[in-house]
Amino acid sequence: MAKTKTVYECQSCGYESPKWMGICTRCGSAEGFQEVRHLPEVEHKSKLPGGVSAAAPILLSEVGSSHEDRSPSGIVELDRVLGGGFMKGSFVLLGGDPGIGKSTLTLQIGRANPSMKMLYVSGEESPAQIRQRATRLGMDNNELYLYAETDVIKVLDQARSMRPDLLIIDSIQTLYRAEQSGMPGNLSQIRECALLLMQFAKQENITTLIIGHMTKEGDLAGPKVLEHMVDTVLQFEGDSNYAYRLLRSVKNRFGAANEIGVFEMTDQGLIDVVNPSQLFISGFDHSISGNAVVCTMEGSRPLLTEVQALVSSTSYGMPQRTASGFDQRRLALLLAVLEKRAGYRFADQDVFVNVAGGMKLVEPATDLGIACAMVSALSNRPVGKNTVFIGEIGLGGEIRGVHRIAQRVNEAKKMGFETAVVPESNLASLKIPEIQLIGARHIEKVLGLLF
Repeated sequence: MAKTKTVYECQSCGYESPKWMGICTRCGSAEGFQEVRHLPEVEHKSKLPGGVSAAAPILLSEVGSSHEDRSPSGIVELDRVLGGGFMKGSFVLLGGDPGIGKSTLTLQIGRANPSMKMLYVSGEESPAQIRQRATRLGMDNNELYLYAETDVIKVLDQARSMRPDLLIIDSIQTLYRAEQSGMPGNLSQIRECALLLMQFAKQENITTLIIGHMTKEGDLAGPKVLEHMVDTVLQFEGDSNYAYRLLRSVKNRFGAANEIGVFEMTDQGLIDVVNPSQLFISGFDHSISGNAVVCTMEGSRPLLTEVQALVSSTSYGMPQRTASGFDQRRLALLLAVLEKRAGYRFADQDVFVNVAGGMKLVEPATDLGIACAMVSALSNRPVGKNTVFIGEIGLGGEIRGVHRIAQRVNEAKKMGFETAVVPESNLASLKIPEIQLIGARHIEKVLGLLF
């Protein structure tokens, strides 16, 4: 009888060690190591059934190019994020917090595209539970097949015999392979099952979408290699306090990364939000001090977003600096620039910054609007009617140019804004009628003009 080989696997990154360790030497995680046993013969033979036979190297010029059309999902915002629809044989990972709407979104593909043959594999819900949700969503699809199974080999056999247009796995954490040690959801099981599904998608040319859960740190559960293995990583984001959801492409081999799609969660499921700028500035009041509108780029889509600032005298020895939806370190940097380069005193003031609607701003092009909102709150004077701010602020107080300025200004014009404050270096490339353009070179001059 063959002896088993015992190793210890990190529960965070999948690193294997011959002995147990308290802290992983690769990733520094203290989540602990789990004992894993391997059979020696399994270590050296291919773990993938039906492996690809070896082929001789060929010249790049001899490789035929593929111009296959995409298969639209029928959901406008999802197709936008994917780059036009699903590519045949692609391997897609959809991640998000529990209850965010991942299963609802995948089911709605069947409602939006009733001609697409789908095999929905569920390891978390029974077919009766899925049918109940499908009825609530108003689905009437004769091409949607439900399969409650967690053995990955049985799933692959069923998919080979059915040959669906789209295979959905809900979720990858529930699948297991009997020959692999560990419980379902174990790192080695996730890695093994994902490898089998990836090979299946490429060999059979069947689009495969797997759903993954998020950890408490906000990362996709499973080893990082899972994200490298797939063609596309989609992340479903949202806040339980708001009805909208953001679908973001973190990685996309067949389209632009960082594209976003916006949905609204309703009783009838997820609804496309075709004009998200209207959603994020719907409650904007230009007569209140501390309010300003900025334009940020999410992928190739410009979004107008309202930022709010509140400045009040501190009651403590150390003034508070609180930001919601904006990097707190960036906030401290902007406050230092306003004090040093523009002469506004915030040292004895509590500063609170909030991005309306729960949106998260990470682009430096929103600096100018946030700085103007804070000075507006400090001086208790509104920034002005129908004005949008675009520009990055340097440490010297200079306003730096930003990319895709024409798209941003056109979005502001479409939403009814009459004035746009933009970097002076971008003015030469702008020729947009019906909107007043104000060139900004230094933050002190901009603030002197407004206040």
